[in-house]
Amino acid sequence: MMKFRAIYDLAIEVGIHHDPRGEAEIEKVLEKKNKQYEDMKDDEKEFFDADELTNPYSDTRMLTGDPDTEINGLIAGIDMETQEIVLADRLREKGEKIDLVLAHHPEGKALAALADVMAMQADIWAKYGVPINIGDDLIGERMTEVRRGLMPINHNRAVDAARLLGFCFMNSHTPCDNLVMDFVQRYLDEKAPSTMGDIIKALREIPEYKDAALNNSGPAIVAGDSSKRPGKVVVDMTGGTEGPEAAMERLADAGVGTIVGMHFSEKLRKKASENHMNLIVAGHIASDAIGMNLFLDKLENNGVTVLTTSGLVRVKRS
Repeated sequence: MMKFRAIYDLAIEVGIHHDPRGEAEIEKVLEKKNKQYEDMKDDEKEFFDADELTNPYSDTRMLTGDPDTEINGLIAGIDMETQEIVLADRLREKGEKIDLVLAHHPEGKALAALADVMAMQADIWAKYGVPINIGDDLIGERMTEVRRGLMPINHNRAVDAARLLGFCFMNSHTPCDNLVMDFVQRYLDEKAPSTMGDIIKALREIPEYKDAALNNSGPAIVAGDSSKRPGKVVVDMTGGTEGPEAAMERLADAGVGTIVGMHFSEKLRKKASENHMNLIVAGHIASDAIGMNLFLDKLENNGVTVLTTSGLVRVKRS
């Protein structure tokens, strides 16, 4: 078993360890946030989210429940909303030991602050040759757009359901996205596929993507074709949500030939094609499942019993 707080802390720890920016850069981010807090007036500090002092991921939070609760068992899924929380309660009535509902996608305050984590995309692009000043401008505009889009949402519906039914509730978004991005990038680097078709074949060897392919939602080429050589292959699966289509031109200029991602809008796909860049949709839910499975392995190794639902096909790797 693990305490609720320990599970949350572990999510942050593994997220930082696998963050594409590197741990030194995360230390700078947290130092800047702590300095910002120190400089605040007392009336401003009342509205400051103290988790930001140790957690660089605004889209990952403990949402309800006592942090000292002992977690013997949990139910995890990609989207854990009110209907999944009611399902958890029914399973608990049938005898399942469920102390924690663990979501991947953010809810509550984590959903409301999703846009804030997107700034990391500029740092990721910089690794591939896009000047950081350009990246900051591009992602800044997109962050503002996403933030406005989230304002009307009823963020706390699922949080209220978990609270009323007596569950601890948290989500792990960017930490698990960091895990899958690192996993798939290293996997494809090792495979060194020579064509776009080879990338698809390689991805289908990963159990979560194989299962998705068998259910008509597996890896697919959405820009380019199977016979094309991929050039430099970049896995892009973290940073909150999809970035701006203007980034495609800058990445192409920097030498990126193929992006393997979870999903791409039609506008972004067209911009990639205009710049002779290949795109592969690995699969949104399957990619999220890989990241969550890598995290769940760590929890099971610490004695926590795991049930999965909501699109999360459980695959154990350790």
